[in-house]
Amino acid sequence: VCTHRVRSCSSIRFIKSKYVCVFDKSALKFSHQQRLFRTSAVSCGQIVQFKLSDIGEGITEVTVKEWYIKEGDSVSQFDSICEVQSDKASVTITSRYDGVIRKLHYSIDDIAFVGKPLVDIEIDASKGVAPEEDVVETPPMSHEEHTHQEIKGHKTLATPAVRRLAMENNIKLSEVVGTGKDNRILKEDILNYLAKQTGAILPPSPKAEIVPPLRKTETVPAALKDKARKIPVPVSRPIAFSGKDKTEPVTGFQKAMVKTMSAALKIPHFGYCDEIDLTQLVQLREELKPLAELRGVKLSFMPFFIKAASLGLLQYPILNASLDENCQNVTYKASHNIGVAMDTEQGLIVPNVKNVQVCSVFDIAVELNRLQSLGSAGQLGTSDLTGGTFTLSNIGTIGGTYAKPVILPPEVAIGALGKIQVLPRFNGKGEVFKAQIMNVSWSADHRIIDGATMARFSNLWKSYLENPASMLLDLK
Repeated sequence: VCTHRVRSCSSIRFIKSKYVCVFDKSALKFSHQQRLFRTSAVSCGQIVQFKLSDIGEGITEVTVKEWYIKEGDSVSQFDSICEVQSDKASVTITSRYDGVIRKLHYSIDDIAFVGKPLVDIEIDASKGVAPEEDVVETPPMSHEEHTHQEIKGHKTLATPAVRRLAMENNIKLSEVVGTGKDNRILKEDILNYLAKQTGAILPPSPKAEIVPPLRKTETVPAALKDKARKIPVPVSRPIAFSGKDKTEPVTGFQKAMVKTMSAALKIPHFGYCDEIDLTQLVQLREELKPLAELRGVKLSFMPFFIKAASLGLLQYPILNASLDENCQNVTYKASHNIGVAMDTEQGLIVPNVKNVQVCSVFDIAVELNRLQSLGSAGQLGTSDLTGGTFTLSNIGTIGGTYAKPVILPPEVAIGALGKIQVLPRFNGKGEVFKAQIMNVSWSADHRIIDGATMARFSNLWKSYLENPASMLLDLK
């Protein structure tokens, strides 16, 4: 009875004097320490190790590129913790818990492994926490990455964060109308659905407004501009000379290039080159550029090249196919997911425009603008970089007339576009005129594609570009 009395009191002085004689000093000291230990355990909370989950695509390790938090910072669910980069894409990792960051297990440019702790988060033990095993099952989100879930016979697109928000509010995703790409359910859709159910008024979500780019006023004479274009501008990079050799590991997109090109050079390449007269296309683009700018889109030549290639692939589907490793089966791809090689600070990346066969030239331009913006920021998702069926590499934006492109497995063909240059050519009457000439170099898998097929495809693609009006007959 006396022991129970000591533990239940908040202070020793409340103990009645007749019971004090029963205990010695060591017993009282032990009870007092036990009470303080129990109090401190509640105030400190519970430490949870947030582990790096499986990103998919067989990725087992990533490079930590940026931390959005530091030790001691408070985070909430779905807050961004860090950005990691695999050999295929950059991924943003978000928090699953509300709490305080107590430890970062990696520094910038360290290699993080799937299934290993990423950060330690102190949470309030009174609120409860999911088992540690659940942390491993939480997939990270990228900007465009989404997961699929079968609901009533059809697939619903939503990120893991959105699914968790719906689950916490007892919302069935099948009852929510998605406003994202491909009817993907966004966080705003869940909040709007809640507002309709509860009658709450939510602030409108910010949407990107299309702002036409400002036209730059010409202050430099045209002659000086032409002269300036001919002089290569050196890339401004800090010169580091230490007098010693430096060894760096192959990581990120470079590591992906090593793997892909090693497999690509096992393919017997067949090369084919030709020149294209883009005089009419140059004029057409000049007429359409102001209209595209009014819609907030930059119109380059690339959308025309991509659409013409898609029209050609409809006639020669063998170029939009893949060959299995044993060279026993050829798979003809229904979608024209045409990749565009981009030179970025992270290295060479090849995002692709999905379903070009059902896109207009303007639709392709919009998607290219999006991919170029994300590529420059290093924020392309896995869905943007995978699933390609055919590739065009525009080396002419940097310089050069001809190239020898290397096929990207499992694709079977690729084209490299040279720069557009004004050259003298003869018309049908034998008269010399200024022509806008571009050279193209094709590479094809000679195991399943013969030279005649590649040449016929190139001639069809060439005819669409030399006479852009002819594309109207075949556009869908």
